[in-house]
Amino acid sequence: MTPRMNRAPCEAALNRLARPCAADRRPNFECPTVRSDGVFRVAMETGRTRLLITGAMMALAFIAVAVRTADVSVFSTREDAGIARAIPSAQPMKTERADIVDRNGVVVATSLQTVSLYADPRRVIDPAEAVRGLVSVFPDMDPIDMMGRITTERSFVWIRRQLTPEQQFAVNRLGLPGFEFQSEESRVYPHGNLLSHVIGFTDIDNNGISAIEKSFDRRLKDDVDPLRLSVDVRIQHMVREELAKATKEFEAIGGTAIVMQAKTGEVLSMVSLPDFDPNKPAQVTDEARFNRATLGVYELGSVFKIFNTAMALEYGVTTMRGGYDASQPIKVGRFQINDFHGENRYLSVPEIFLYSSNIGSAKMALEVGANAQRDFLDRLGLLNQVGLELPERGQPMFPETWRPVNVMTISYGHGISVSPMNLTSAVSATVNGGWSVRPTLLKGDGTPQDARRVMSAETSHAMRQLMRALVEKGTGGKAEAPGYLVGGKTGTAEKLSVAGGYNRSSRISSFVAAFPMQSPEYVVYVLLDEPKGNKSTYGFATGGWVAAPVVSKIISRMAPLVGMRPFDPETPAIRQDLALEPTQAEKKLAAYRPE
Repeated sequence: MTPRMNRAPCEAALNRLARPCAADRRPNFECPTVRSDGVFRVAMETGRTRLLITGAMMALAFIAVAVRTADVSVFSTREDAGIARAIPSAQPMKTERADIVDRNGVVVATSLQTVSLYADPRRVIDPAEAVRGLVSVFPDMDPIDMMGRITTERSFVWIRRQLTPEQQFAVNRLGLPGFEFQSEESRVYPHGNLLSHVIGFTDIDNNGISAIEKSFDRRLKDDVDPLRLSVDVRIQHMVREELAKATKEFEAIGGTAIVMQAKTGEVLSMVSLPDFDPNKPAQVTDEARFNRATLGVYELGSVFKIFNTAMALEYGVTTMRGGYDASQPIKVGRFQINDFHGENRYLSVPEIFLYSSNIGSAKMALEVGANAQRDFLDRLGLLNQVGLELPERGQPMFPETWRPVNVMTISYGHGISVSPMNLTSAVSATVNGGWSVRPTLLKGDGTPQDARRVMSAETSHAMRQLMRALVEKGTGGKAEAPGYLVGGKTGTAEKLSVAGGYNRSSRISSFVAAFPMQSPEYVVYVLLDEPKGNKSTYGFATGGWVAAPVVSKIISRMAPLVGMRPFDPETPAIRQDLALEPTQAEKKLAAYRPE
């Protein structure tokens, strides 16, 4: 008989479903039909189904993203673009003062959020502890003064204005009762000293107290839009760098340099040395704050021969073929007028300019006369404060009554004092075709403002010829910048001494230039105050030796920056336009002497 099988273990296994008999640790040879294959098949089918569903959902998601991407990038309609344009752009953040930017939009003055610390003395619990804590954060603080301030009966006293984040954090850690912070704005000048005399600075309450900050104080407070200047930060950097090198090399007590657009009067650069950091107004000295470009007025010497020669040609008292006897000094009372390097002969008008003859210039001016001379200089703006958007402007100085001696000395730049900005704008009018310019520190639309004719186009053209010849062959050779057709004039004047008369050891040395001379676009003026000659200049400290090379370096660096291509000076059209027509006497101009 076949023994009956024990079915109890098998039924228990079936009841557990997922447990194979092998899971039962007892030998279970009686239930070979119980296996886990069915359970595994169910689990695998479930997993496969879930994977298919998940994959399908991810595929749908990717398809939706692809369709939307194509719709945005390829199939966007004009209506969509119109809606986008209709969305208003973000408005500038309102601050206490608007930004100031250069002509290219570079920020040169802005406002940043800061905090100031104040106290209510009535709420200060332990003044001595408070003072000890504050001095640990502000080492420069006077503890006695602070103790007096926080032990009064007042309800509000300032402790320190415009804290740095580190200082604010340190004060917070002290946990002093009665001390609070107040949000304020701090004026910041990212370029430091670079534009100090152009922009100026504000006081602790954000009120403009010098330069552009003062002139446009109300506009900067009321208008959110930036104030755009005519100055180019890139050119300003070049000019300041070259002027600083020359000031140091020739041990000058100061200097100034200006770059102006000849037709519009827009000032691209204005530097005065020494200067200051407007971020540290408490450290500004009176000497550094003094703006030599606009506030200083000086006897500028032979650069005035530009105006004297133009005046004589304009009034018709002479021509480019005319001339004067410069063989003998002119005696005026116990003084006499001499030439620095006298030719001691008859000089043509071009020779008088190129040799910088005081004698010839004085005789030309005498023929014009005092009234006409004064009127001509007035038309050029040399007898009035320069019309620039700065409060720091000097008043030209000249005699109330112009006697013959005044006429003669003014012809070569003595007996009249003007600012460098006055002179630069007058030279611009002389070379730009004869139209007056109003100097400005604001960027315009490229058209002259209030221009009026101050001399004929023919006179202006003659002066361009003379100024170009002076650089090509005369005393201004060191101002040449190859390819840019520089023209100009040297100027050297002894400074007035405190005791009266002139101090031969102290001088103003300068050079004024324009380029390119066939159609001048820019005027550059460089002045050094009391320079000293050195070995490289053979001991000379005149304008042709110390200022002209600075002009050359400035032009050579800025011309490519403003997109000016070099010119070939030997081009027939240029030679014909700028060449002088030599007379028999002028053929001796082969070897000009230095100033």
